[in-house]
Amino acid sequence: MSTASTMIAVGLTVAAAAFAGRYVVKAMKHMEPALKQTIQSLPKSAFSGYYRGGFEPKMTKREAALILGVSPTANKVKIREAHRRIMVLNHPDKENVCLTGGSPYLASKINEAKDLLDSQNKK
Repeated sequence: MSTASTMIAVGLTVAAAAFAGRYVVKAMKHMEPALKQTIQSLPKSAFSGYYRGGFEPKMTKREAALILGVSPTANKVKIREAHRRIMVLNHPDKENVCLTGGSPYLASKINEAKDLLDSQNKK
């Protein structure tokens, strides 16, 4: 292949990519109202299990239960199961696909939540 034909091939590839990108942007603009409507039609309870906000200065029983995703009155078995499930996902030594690994700070908060609920629940 000569230099001229290589330049033409590169130019056509760039043009095709530009047209494809333009098409995607236009398609997304048309889909935006439908996407917003779909998100608004989702039940609010679908997102109610997530803990929003930062950590409190001193962990409370409520905050510990929210972190582990259990009831504040959960028994020790439920607490340990929840702790294990969450620690498997957030352990500092774990390498995630999209992250470099877990957070030591989050792991310490998860452990603190387990310890607090374990000490307050005698079941």
